[in-house]
Amino acid sequence: MKKYVMELVMSGLLLVCFLLLSRQAAQVSGNTKSQGNNREVIAVDPGHGGGDPGMIGVDNLKEKGINLEIARKLERVLTEKGYRVVMTRKEDQGLYDPSALNKKAQDMQRRIALLEEVSPVLTVSIHQNSYSDPSVRGPQVFYYESSQEGKKLAQAVQEEMNQKLLPQRPRQIKGNTSYYLLKRSKGTLVIVECGFLTNPEEAELLQKEEYQQKVAGAVADGIESYLNSRK
Repeated sequence: MKKYVMELVMSGLLLVCFLLLSRQAAQVSGNTKSQGNNREVIAVDPGHGGGDPGMIGVDNLKEKGINLEIARKLERVLTEKGYRVVMTRKEDQGLYDPSALNKKAQDMQRRIALLEEVSPVLTVSIHQNSYSDPSVRGPQVFYYESSQEGKKLAQAVQEEMNQKLLPQRPRQIKGNTSYYLLKRSKGTLVIVECGFLTNPEEAELLQKEEYQQKVAGAVADGIESYLNSRK
C-alpha cells in the first residue's frame, strides 16, 4: 500500500515538473518569436525575371540575371545585419501566370500586392541601366519625386555606392514620377540602377561576384545609414 502511495506521489511530482518545464519552454519560444517579428522587414525586389529579360546589354547580357545575383547577395548581407528580408522573387521567374494576356502588367501588380502584404519598412528594387552612349556609366538611385523618405533613402544609398564603388563620375539621385513601382508603392521604395550594361567595362564588372558583393554591401550600408537616421 505504502509503495503504491509513493508511486502516486512521484507520478504527481513528475507531472508538475513536466507542466512547469513545458510552460517555461513555451514562454521562451514565445519571446523568441516576438523578438523575431519585431525586427524591421526590408523588401528586396530583383527586377524583371522569367520571360522578361529586362535590359539587354553588351554581348547579349541580360539584366534579369545580374539583378537576381546582386539581390541575393544583398539579402544575405542584410540578414547578417539582423534584418528580416523578403524577396519578391528568388529564382529566374516572373510574378505572372503563363496564361496572362499582359504578363508585364500582372507581374508589376503582384509585386505591389506582395509589398502591401508584408508592409516592409522600406523596399529596394535592384536594376541595371542603359544608354545610347556606351561611355556612360555609374550607379544611380531613383525615388518617387514627392516622397521625402524615399529621397532620404535614395541619398543614403547613393552616397554609399559613390564612396565604395568609386565611379569615375559620381552620379546624383533622381526623382521620378513615371516608374510603376515608385508610383504604386504605399511605402518607402527606391530603384537602384547598379550600373550600365551598355558600358563594356561596367558590364564586365557587374558579372563578377566580387563586384556584385561590393554593390550589395554598399546598398546595405546605405539602408542601415537611412534607418539609423530615423531613430
